[in-house]
Amino acid sequence: MPESSAAAGSGRTIPGTPAPVTPFPAVGTSVPGSVGTSLQILRSLDSGPRGLVEAHAEERLARFGENVLPAWRPVPWPRRFVRSLRDPFTSVLLCLGLVSAVVSAWGTACVILALVAVSCLLRSTEEHRADRSTAALRELVATTATVVRRTSADAPSREREVPVADLVPGDVIRLGPGDLVPADVRVLRAGGLTVHQSALTGESAPVAKHPLDAPDPALAGAGPFAQPQLCFQGSSVTSGSGTAVITATGGATRFAAAHDGRARQRGASAFDRSVQGISWTLIRFMLLTPPLVLMANAALRGRGLETLPFAVAVAVGLTPEMLPVIVTTALARGAARLARTSGVIVKRLPALHDLGAVDVLCLDKTGTLTEDRPVVEAAVDGSDLPDPGVLRWAALSALWTLQLAELPAPDALDEAVLDAAEHPEDSAYEGVAALPFDPVRRVATAVLRRPGRLGVHTLVTKGAVEAVLERCALDGEERERLLALAARKAESGLRLLAVARADRPARHGAYSPADERGLTFVGLVALRDVPAPSAADALDVLARRGVTVKVLTGDHPGTAARVCEDLGLRTDPAGGCGEVVTAELVDTLSDAELARVADRATVFARCTPEHKARIVSALRAAGHTTGFLGDGVNDLPALHAADVGICPRNAVDVAREAADVVLAEKDLTAIDRAVLAGRHSSGNIATYLRITLSSNLGNVIAMLTAGLMLPFLPMLPAQVLVQNLCFDAAQLAFAFDRPGASALRRPAVLRSRDFLRFITGFGLLNAAADLATFGVLALALHNAAGTDGEASFHAGWFTENLLTQALVMVLLRTGRSAAERRAGGPLRAAAGGLAVVGVLLPLTPLGPLLGMSALPLLYYLLLGSVLGLYAVGLTAARRRYERRR
Repeated sequence: MPESSAAAGSGRTIPGTPAPVTPFPAVGTSVPGSVGTSLQILRSLDSGPRGLVEAHAEERLARFGENVLPAWRPVPWPRRFVRSLRDPFTSVLLCLGLVSAVVSAWGTACVILALVAVSCLLRSTEEHRADRSTAALRELVATTATVVRRTSADAPSREREVPVADLVPGDVIRLGPGDLVPADVRVLRAGGLTVHQSALTGESAPVAKHPLDAPDPALAGAGPFAQPQLCFQGSSVTSGSGTAVITATGGATRFAAAHDGRARQRGASAFDRSVQGISWTLIRFMLLTPPLVLMANAALRGRGLETLPFAVAVAVGLTPEMLPVIVTTALARGAARLARTSGVIVKRLPALHDLGAVDVLCLDKTGTLTEDRPVVEAAVDGSDLPDPGVLRWAALSALWTLQLAELPAPDALDEAVLDAAEHPEDSAYEGVAALPFDPVRRVATAVLRRPGRLGVHTLVTKGAVEAVLERCALDGEERERLLALAARKAESGLRLLAVARADRPARHGAYSPADERGLTFVGLVALRDVPAPSAADALDVLARRGVTVKVLTGDHPGTAARVCEDLGLRTDPAGGCGEVVTAELVDTLSDAELARVADRATVFARCTPEHKARIVSALRAAGHTTGFLGDGVNDLPALHAADVGICPRNAVDVAREAADVVLAEKDLTAIDRAVLAGRHSSGNIATYLRITLSSNLGNVIAMLTAGLMLPFLPMLPAQVLVQNLCFDAAQLAFAFDRPGASALRRPAVLRSRDFLRFITGFGLLNAAADLATFGVLALALHNAAGTDGEASFHAGWFTENLLTQALVMVLLRTGRSAAERRAGGPLRAAAGGLAVVGVLLPLTPLGPLLGMSALPLLYYLLLGSVLGLYAVGLTAARRRYERRR
């Protein structure tokens, strides 16, 4: 039937009248280039078997653009900077800074706005650097293709290599073993052509491709990837050769359609949920504090709006101003260290925290738990008895098929058979012909001339058990017995090749699949997947760190279970890690039921991309922080569904761009290092939040109490500003601290409810120390009066605040042993500097300028007693907190 003149898949007309761009068809709909005969497709593309004329190809290249994936547009640095303001704490700080400016608290406003600017600068710069590193990975793709073109309409066609980016719709290309399919194509001619579509579909077996000019009823509704006449960008040629015409390039390809992630916006990550929970808890406190201060002072002291700067200062005092800076610095340092030492690129800084919080890691077994390299386990005859002859016949078939069919390399199963056999190349057998493996037949056959058997050719066929048994001369009962034997072995996790042979009179004519009949069954070759050398140890380390590994694979349940058992991942209910769940069962479960099953199960078999994404989403819905490791287009839904998407450097382009973290190798050891880096950064952030918020809350409670008890403001706004500056400078050390070993043993999750309990308990203890200091000040300054008394009170409380903050920084580093707490480090140095400033600043010429005066010696002696008791109370409370955890 006639085709329109639109470029297939592009939505644009070639050549001549332009038409509006139309969306790429959804999966399951008719694909451009799939309907009609090969001649009709060529005509619709204004092309022919001899290829395009060079001038026409250049015109189309100018019209349609280069054949490259639509790269994510780099976010301009100014936009990235502004986008950093969406962080809840950054937004709150910005508002407080503006309010401070409104009430003429210019010092406070400048400090806060400077912190906001530094935080946004750090975050935007680090993410821009990660984007540049990821863009460099796009170069790891094929760059040329063999195209048929003509210099003029009358000139003969010739083949030449051109950059993949220069291909256009209508180009005729050649495909050979090992080639990557550079665009979406329609096959015109083929000879034993098979392609791997695993990057698109996840299926590990190669798929046969051949021309198809007449509709095949058996393929009706089968979907585009099942169409034998179509190949898609992202596939690779396994065997055979072919000629094809390009129907779609660049953004119009099926690969690019999967690349479009606009419909797959990830929900809030673990980091987003944690920060938002803590942020809104503090925001409520900060919004309530200024009105309470104003109302209390108006009711009890008759003060009016003159206390507004003090009220804003109190709200600022509760705010962890350094949080955006410390979060960004801690995550950026962790990301930089990972990139430098392990080659791991963290594209989205909060993803490093999510890695530290991961408690469930989902992955496929191939290439991660296994080497994707099977080995021969056994060779048995039809009675399940060992028979070396079975392996010898299989190796001869593999060897001569490889040589006579001129295949570039044996597939993984043939390579395992040849490695296990004893020098099949030294055999006296001579190859005559070969019928290479065909995914439709699912067998391969070699025709041999045996020594001493003149006039006889031996056909040796190997392949899928069902396909080989169909070609054997067996009665129904015997066939069922052999199928049952194969099923038992498959259930134990083995992959099977069946071997059969037959003697035929020698002939000169070509052999065909029709000769694969009436064979004699020889036996079965059983193979198993080889576990990756580091997988077992890495799984054990992840388990000790509190990370549960779940395997989501398209393989047979028995094969997946066998690999997991070999690596120590128990898959039976008695082992405590759940049963093997098949995709068929997943389809019958509701989301709530799937969440319960996913929590218990270890292995999910026969999974499609949609199954993987649904399982990951169910785990997140159950409260887990999930990571997903994938490397193909078929993994995109699950990469988007996880809290943190992970892929290796050699993953397909779209997987690298969708992932949050890119590994140098597809290796669990690299993931463990990334998880540790995430916990390191998250541990520092959590320590900062616990210490700062508890100390700030105690100061605010004491400040509110003092404001109601005293006839003057307990602390002037300028003093609050200087105090906060000192705190902020010291707290930057949290980003450079080393968390204790216990902080690395479990997922680092920032839970707002836990923080609220912590900061309430320790905040009240800090407030008690402040109130005790009021008593000390009253005793030490009982003879002071008027302005001198106010200045001395301000100086005494300023000193005590900085000293208690220094004590808290040293003593509330939870999860550390006594030896670790005694060790030096940036945090102890910062605490020491803070204490020195607290004692000496009121005694310097800056003291009177800030409204502070020198204190009597008695105050320091009494304060030492208060601080000693406070240190004892902090230590006891910390030990009790650690025991409860």
